Amino acid sequence: MALTLINIHVNVSGTSTRFFDVLAATLAVVDGTTVAATAFLDDSGTAATAFPVVTNGYYNLYINGVLQEGDSYTISATELTFNGVTGSISAGTPLVVEAVELVTVI
Repeated sequence: MALTLINIHVNVSGTSTRFFDVLAATLAVVDGTTVAATAFLDDSGTAATAFPVVTNGYYNLYINGVLQEGDSYTISATELTFNGVTGSISAGTPLVVEAVELVTVI
């Protein structure tokens, strides 16, 4: 039997949407603490009504510019929820949520 080469071309592209919030007051964080999506502004500076639901991609959370561990938070359409962490985040600290949706084309 002769060797057959199969060449598959897959293009992957992504879209990224970011949401910004600068805490007006210190946020005490315990397991389950939430921040509403409506507390954030979108890329254009407009008040967010919801976070996009990412079905094929991922979310990133940055606190004061530092990427956070993926298991320390979850994001739904309505809120950011902290999981298994305790502490406080000072007033004036920026929170950035990034939603990345990936699309593949064969």
